[in-house]
This record gives sequence, structure tokens and C-alpha cells, in this order.
Amino acid sequence: MIIDGKKIAEEILQVLSEERAAFDTVTLGVVMSVGDAATESFVKIKTRVAEHLNVEVRRFGPDEMSQALECDGVIVQMPFAGADALIAALPPEKDADGLGLHAKVVPPVASAMSEIFARTGVAAANKKAVVVGEGALVGAPCATLLRELGAHVTVVSLEKGSLAKLKGADIVVLGAGAPALVKPDMMKEGVVLIDAGTSESAGHLVGDADPKCAEVASVFTPVPSGIGPIAVAMLFKNLLELKKKNSGR
Repeated sequence: MIIDGKKIAEEILQVLSEERAAFDTVTLGVVMSVGDAATESFVKIKTRVAEHLNVEVRRFGPDEMSQALECDGVIVQMPFAGADALIAALPPEKDADGLGLHAKVVPPVASAMSEIFARTGVAAANKKAVVVGEGALVGAPCATLLRELGAHVTVVSLEKGSLAKLKGADIVVLGAGAPALVKPDMMKEGVVLIDAGTSESAGHLVGDADPKCAEVASVFTPVPSGIGPIAVAMLFKNLLELKKKNSGR
């Protein structure tokens, strides 16, 4: 099954639109440095979804965190030097990406993975899961969620561990940012493959999995249009959740 992330995201956003109507204003602060083309593209995608939900996006530089905290929720758009320190200092009640130590919401990619599992009937309990990548946005939160769901989790990266571990995995999550790193013959038939790795190749956004991996996977999220749109929708679900909690609703 190839996941249609755009369709799922549209369904989620339809529900969020109804929740959004309960508030006069909702604001999202985006703290970012001068980004590259890929970073700017990601912010534009989030801004388009915000416009759909009538959420105001306000941009701030790394030295403007105090102003950003006036928004209902804040994200630190990585990567840039000092981003980790800003995330660590972000108050949990404002942390819309859920990346801080005491976050009140689930990080969007992990939440999107959970949504896919629910919609496809994937049960992670007692399954062997391999997460490729240890990043704050994909690898770390997805590994944490899989453990919470009862999976036996192994984390490898381009520098640590072996991709040979993929062969025995029931669930594979990719977040290395290495184009076509994983090939179909590296995994077993019927694997649940969540490709959340994104990078540019020849001017196109691509994932960590060779698209032919769809031939062996029972569930597969392509790049683009797989888990990405769902994760963006989950970011705004988090924002509205923080808005509710902070307004006492």
C-alpha cells in the first residue's frame, strides 16, 4: 500500500479547520536563520497550510526568541548553528514541534507515523523495528514512539551500526537524508517502510528509499507526498492543542 499523504493531510486539516474556528486568532512563530533553498521551501509549505487554516505565521531571527514567544506556538526551523540550544530553551507550552525535554505534544513526524499505523492497521508491539538516522526531527522521536508502542527498536546511522539490520525488520523508518540509500533487496517482503528522509537530487526532493522499495513493502510512504504532508498537518494539530491548553479550554 502506497500512502497518499496529501489525501490524509487534507482529511486532518478539515477537522482542524473546525477546531480553529473556536479562536479569534492563532499565531505560529518560526525562528530561523538565513536558510538554503530547501529550508525556505519547507517554511513555504507550512505557510501555505497556515493560510488554509487562517493561522498567522510570523518569522523571527535566532536572536528574536523573546518576540517569537508572544505567538501561540513556536518552531525552530533547523538546521542552523545554535538551533539545538534554542529548542532546549523553548518553554514546553510554546514548543509546537514537541522537541524539547518536557514537551506537551508529540513531534510531528512521529505523530504522522502513528496516524499511518492507525489507518493501515499496523501494530508495532513486539515487532522488530529499525530506525535509520538519529536526528531530532525524525530518528530520535520515531525511535522513542516505537519503543512506547512496544516495538524492539534498533537505531543505526550512516556512521554507526549496519544497514544489514534492515533485513530482519518488520518496520523500517528512514531519516538519514541520503538519496536512495535503501534498496528493495535490503529488506524482507511485507516490511512497513516509513521514508521520512528528505534531500535534494538533481533539483528534486527525494527520500532515503529507492522508489522500487514499494514493490516489497506492505506499507510505503513515498517522497514527496508521503509522510511529509501528514507531518505538516500534525504540526498545526499541535499548535491548536497548545492554544487550547494555554487558554484553559
